[in-house]
Amino acid sequence: MAKPSQKSRLCPDPIPHPEDTVIPALGKAKIDSPLRHGRFISDDSRVLLDVHTTSCDTRGDNTSSMEEAGPREKIYFDPSKTKCAVVTAGGLCPGINDVIRSIVLEAFHNYGVSAVMGIRYGLEGFIPKYGHEIMELNPMAVSRIHQFGGTILGSSRGPQSIDGIVDALERLNINILFMIGGDGTMRAAEKIQQEIAGRDLRIGIIGIPKTIDNDIQYVSTTFGFDTAVGKACEAIDCAHTEANGAPNGIGLVKVMGRESGFIAAQASMALKDVNFVLVPEDPFELDGETGLLKALERRIRRRGHAVIVTAEGAGQDLLKSTGQTDASGNPVLGDIASLLIGSIKDHFKKAGIDMTLKYIDPSYIIRSVPANTNDRIYCGFLGQNAVHAGMAGKTAMMVSRWNSQYVNVPLQLITRGGRKRIDTCSNYWRSVLESTGQLSYFQGDGVV
Repeated sequence: MAKPSQKSRLCPDPIPHPEDTVIPALGKAKIDSPLRHGRFISDDSRVLLDVHTTSCDTRGDNTSSMEEAGPREKIYFDPSKTKCAVVTAGGLCPGINDVIRSIVLEAFHNYGVSAVMGIRYGLEGFIPKYGHEIMELNPMAVSRIHQFGGTILGSSRGPQSIDGIVDALERLNINILFMIGGDGTMRAAEKIQQEIAGRDLRIGIIGIPKTIDNDIQYVSTTFGFDTAVGKACEAIDCAHTEANGAPNGIGLVKVMGRESGFIAAQASMALKDVNFVLVPEDPFELDGETGLLKALERRIRRRGHAVIVTAEGAGQDLLKSTGQTDASGNPVLGDIASLLIGSIKDHFKKAGIDMTLKYIDPSYIIRSVPANTNDRIYCGFLGQNAVHAGMAGKTAMMVSRWNSQYVNVPLQLITRGGRKRIDTCSNYWRSVLESTGQLSYFQGDGVV
């Protein structure tokens, strides 16, 4: 497992200064909001941001605040003349359709906007050479899309011409663009907003964070994560059954998590049937008395079965770099599952122990299913608050949930830092290790 010096590098980044949390505006909001129920939120209303409460790093004052999301009493855009667009980019995730539906219903029913356009297949949809048609989104078109996984708009990866995207926004007379995506999409959103500002246009850019890995900074939990953990638990439960069904049975499950192992960690705590959880944040060794293979052997000798859950990005230091990148510019990962399978089989053969290993990779099942009830509710709030922000004339921001409240986060805070990762000095990670009992097997002490 990781040494303290490695762990300390995973502490969260410093909290933002107050001036870094200011949300830009297209201009002064002067139009009375058409909303006639609930309460309006003041721009001065703040939500406490406490980043380091579980961190190993103590750097003094660790509190700041974010602007509270929600409807404003005055709005910037005249709804009857407002035209919105929605685009989804990156990989699939449970709940995307729910967010799209929420945006459309809020914009039409509560604000009375003139039109909402759906941009097909990610940022490609803005570029004429791809030939993707624009989809008209209205309440009838989105009435049942929440029952299906994926995105009704389609998606794509990879950068597109920022000039070309802004040209398309001008041609389409778009006033507000809602961008649903992960870290790469938020970076693109910031560049689009900068080009818009450079042209002195009045077009709002509102981000909605989407990543199944739950790795975007300043978001407590991303939508779809709860659904993903539930589906991962189904696969892990099957692996546990398989492991118990044969002498010296081993079940191996690989779940998504390129740089952050939240799905693996959360699912392992949920079931209590996992004996080893491997995540990118906590390096491990394969060989030696404190390596994974010897720890697994101890588990098999004591209990006769074992379950291993690994995030796809775990153990990359043990693999030869592919030297390749995907369409989004992310390094192509080595296959940790193949390494584990081969190494486990060789180790047990040399140890003279007959064993049965079953491998399950539910990745595309996890990301392609419809959202569960909790995520649907969450997506509804995100879509509504995105529309509230857009109609109020806010821009260069992302809607988020923090401390169970919805906040507006400047895009610059998302794009200037790295991905959110598990703090391996936190009580959260300690709970994961206690749930699996894996430290006992790595250290060779006790009976679990």
